[in-house]
Amino acid sequence: MPYVTASDGAQIYYKDWGTGRPVVLSHGWPLNSDSWEAQQLFLASSGFRAIAHDRRGHGRSAQTWHGNEMNTYADDLATLIDTLDLRDVTLVGFSTGGGEVARYIGRHGTDRVAQLVLVSAVPPFMLKTDDNPGGVPIEAFDAIRAGSLADRSQLYRDLADGPFFGHNRPGADVSQGIRDAFWRQSLQAGHRNAYECIAAFSATDFRADLDAVDVPTLVIHGDDDQVVPFEVGGKASADRIKNATLKIYPGAPHGITDTHKEQLGADLLDFLNS
Repeated sequence: MPYVTASDGAQIYYKDWGTGRPVVLSHGWPLNSDSWEAQQLFLASSGFRAIAHDRRGHGRSAQTWHGNEMNTYADDLATLIDTLDLRDVTLVGFSTGGGEVARYIGRHGTDRVAQLVLVSAVPPFMLKTDDNPGGVPIEAFDAIRAGSLADRSQLYRDLADGPFFGHNRPGADVSQGIRDAFWRQSLQAGHRNAYECIAAFSATDFRADLDAVDVPTLVIHGDDDQVVPFEVGGKASADRIKNATLKIYPGAPHGITDTHKEQLGADLLDFLNS
């Protein structure tokens, strides 16, 4: 199994499929690179080198006690990109992964980056604060933390069966397999790692990172996202990033990597070829 070694010795697992210009895919909480399989297979079959890693503490990567925050996540991503000597990269971040790729640009610049894609992503800043009054109240994230400590297996079931894929909406039909895959991947994450990552995705301010973006950017977001509300995530990011293109998926939930995988694949391919 392929790994790169982070600066503190942590082993970071990755999948490297196909050949061509590199596309690096960063996954959401509390998932792993398996959540990108549909897009990774499609892009690798379309002439691109599609690379997806498991964030530290998630999937097959090391379950470190420390480093469960965005600066370290971004530095681990830099280790992957540097170790594989990737250039002219398109960074694609879903949900928490959107924060990871934004923080990568904030800390490491765009010398190796050609394009950026944010999908249902947490930037620019999820948490409601005095200077971010439109954000999500901290009580919502405290409830996730409480659920994680009380019964995280059930928490992941409830997320998959409810808001993540929009399965709680009238007429929704999300397969049992998709929902089970979310639960399976989530339980592969370390307990402490997944718990601390809740603060990483919710309370990290990415506004300065987005201000540093100077490459073509595509922002994709569903307007019925119950996890990262459209106004908080996609719309705010597209408004902040210079010359960003915003693509709205009408009625789409958070987990569009599964529920809208054909549309997402086509939009990624169009952007890559633009």
